[in-house]
Amino acid sequence: MSVTTAELAPSEPTTPPTAQPDGLAPARRWERIALAVLLLGTAAAYLWNIGVNAMGNSFYAAAVWSGSRDWKALLFGSLDPGNFITVDKPPVSQWVMGLSGQLFGFSSASMLAPQAIMAVGAVALMYAAVVRATGNRGAGLLAGIVFAVTPVVALMFRFNNPDAVMVLLMTAAAYCTVRGLPRASLRWIVLAGVALGFAFLAKMLEGLMVLPALGPAYVIVAPASIRARLLHSLAAVGALIVSSGWFVLLTILWPADSRPYLAGSKDNTFMDLVLGYNGFARYLGKNHMGGNNKNPFELPEGYQIPEALKQGGFGGGFGSGPDRMFTGEICFEISWLLPAALVAFTLVLLSRGRRPRTDLIRGSALVFGLWLVIDSALFSGMKAGMHAYYTLAVAPAIAGCVAIGAYEVWRRRTEAFGRVGAAALILSAGIWGFVLLQRDSDWQPWLRWTILAASVIVALALLVLSLPPAARWDRRRTRATTALLIAGVLASLAGSTAYAAATLPQAHTGGSPTVGPARPKQSGPADQFRRRLSTLMGGQADPQLVALLQQTDTQWSAAIDRSSPAAGLELASRTPVLAIGGFTSEDPVPTLPKFQQMVRDHAITYYLIPEVELPDSWRVDPKPADPSSPAQPNAPHGIWRPAGNTEILAWVTAHYTATHHFGDMAVYDLTAPPH
Repeated sequence: MSVTTAELAPSEPTTPPTAQPDGLAPARRWERIALAVLLLGTAAAYLWNIGVNAMGNSFYAAAVWSGSRDWKALLFGSLDPGNFITVDKPPVSQWVMGLSGQLFGFSSASMLAPQAIMAVGAVALMYAAVVRATGNRGAGLLAGIVFAVTPVVALMFRFNNPDAVMVLLMTAAAYCTVRGLPRASLRWIVLAGVALGFAFLAKMLEGLMVLPALGPAYVIVAPASIRARLLHSLAAVGALIVSSGWFVLLTILWPADSRPYLAGSKDNTFMDLVLGYNGFARYLGKNHMGGNNKNPFELPEGYQIPEALKQGGFGGGFGSGPDRMFTGEICFEISWLLPAALVAFTLVLLSRGRRPRTDLIRGSALVFGLWLVIDSALFSGMKAGMHAYYTLAVAPAIAGCVAIGAYEVWRRRTEAFGRVGAAALILSAGIWGFVLLQRDSDWQPWLRWTILAASVIVALALLVLSLPPAARWDRRRTRATTALLIAGVLASLAGSTAYAAATLPQAHTGGSPTVGPARPKQSGPADQFRRRLSTLMGGQADPQLVALLQQTDTQWSAAIDRSSPAAGLELASRTPVLAIGGFTSEDPVPTLPKFQQMVRDHAITYYLIPEVELPDSWRVDPKPADPSSPAQPNAPHGIWRPAGNTEILAWVTAHYTATHHFGDMAVYDLTAPPH
């Protein structure tokens, strides 16, 4: 780290150029070695024991398995190789992992290794962008390090959600924008549009959240007439539309009856998914499970989920508001250097406020600073459907702001502004790191006090060196400033690095993975009940049920309500399982007539439905039945059958008898003669 920081100063620290030329001086030997160490170290850390995460999120893992077996499933991101329904996101992430499965065979390693390699690519792009912005490779190395030691990065670039490829593409768009700023390059800004188009195909509107930062930064900074800048921006938008629109057009032109249903949409169209379920409906809190027939998690009449179970996460989420980025699980995943990044962005704007409009350093700070501010505000205002790991989308912005801000105060380290600014950066990172570690006070308690003490001492020393009496020892003061800044950088990164390191060896599975050290398993009644519902949520399936599915020879071995349990059964049995109603049971497929036809065509062997015996402690005073919420068909009193499509459930239970019960799962043989 000392080598990295020591080279942050340019040859003429007080008179930097307004814009760096496109060509950079050849890297010196130590710079090449440092970059190689950074990239190889990132690869080693992220690839190490990557199989510990097993199938990660089984929902996406099932789509990867399907894509490794069938080309149409790969193209559309189908949940099953029978191509009944897709996952609820576009397929770019599944393309990468599915192709890896086709090349190397489907496994945890072949699925997750591409994600880890994407981390190396993102680190390289952060390095390249900041080097282009500042003309200094030390600053670029710092940007790559900050990104790599962010806990949510260590979590999600070893996981199989689409966020990793989305953030890689967003970072690529930021790099292309920075490359395009010095000479108002049409080529680079168009490439930024292409990158954002594919980011859209990774996670829809979230992939475009960086757009309100990149567009204004280019229009403000690029050295060309306003007409040229606007025309270039329009060309970039056109490139975005073309690079994403071809897939949208494909879903329109491809006959709907010969492709999988686009999960999450109400009418089997891509744009309904973009604007509704995965767009404004999610952001505004308008998504509610049960749009098909009823809420699949609604208990039978006379029963109620205890409040303690709800608070424990059965239906929980994150409160919205201006403090969201600094509270709960979110703060541990992303906020370690968030205050320092905001301070750094402010310092660069103050330091370079009188520079020409085309100043590249300030323009690059706008790229990352606007990205950070806009996206943080959007996340803070999101009403529902928020997962903490979504904040991975601002990790490059934090790294870019911190690195460019650190470069600027280093450049002015012989001045009071540089020393005071550096003290502010170090204090903001150190104090906030102490606060976060205090919230996890049982883990490494010595670390938070060490970070706080080091940060305060370094900051006070820098402030003392800024006082007029210290000027008489100018040479010694410069050397002391250098040593203090190195110590301050180490202290600033210590908390984030430690938490990221604690994240790497932990097994992360399910839909909401978390960062940090291992936590003891809870053993209360609520946690015991959650474990009983593991199959319902896509967890470990009963071995006898798996063996039964493996003996089938129909197009789908079974049908079950919701995509998560279908995905878990697919991965366990390596057989296609039909997901009724998609992820939330809201998707209007299959209709009852369609399902009946599939049964007559012998396309499905079994129908599966959880039958969970509810504790007596959950009983409440009975209320008059709600006619809009019919009772669960043929369910004995106290038995919960969580199904969104009650029409199919009623038809199956009326015409077939359960032949097996494995734990809480009832199995109906659809190949038997109906009643």
